Amino acid sequence: MSDIALLHVTFADAAEAERIARAMVDARLAACANLLGPCTSIYRWADAVETATETRALFKTTAPLARELADRIAALHSYDLPVIEIWPVAAGEAVDRWIDDATR
Repeated sequence: MSDIALLHVTFADAAEAERIARAMVDARLAACANLLGPCTSIYRWADAVETATETRALFKTTAPLARELADRIAALHSYDLPVIEIWPVAAGEAVDRWIDDATR
């Protein structure tokens, strides 16, 4: 059984999230991307508190590919500082096999 990683990423809008998600699955860096819809983000940027509507996405991949996936997402992302969190997760053996088979 391999280690699985889940990447949580926020995007400016659904179109950007879908474009990047499709590219990552096509490149076999992610087995799947779930677009979770709009959320309200409240954050500090340039010493001011900002509010924005963003689209969240979860990317399923293997732990060895997680950093490469994060770097590729960051390169395609519209933000100056995209927040890409990598979470280790556990799943059943069938899910592990599927993610292994669906990624390179």
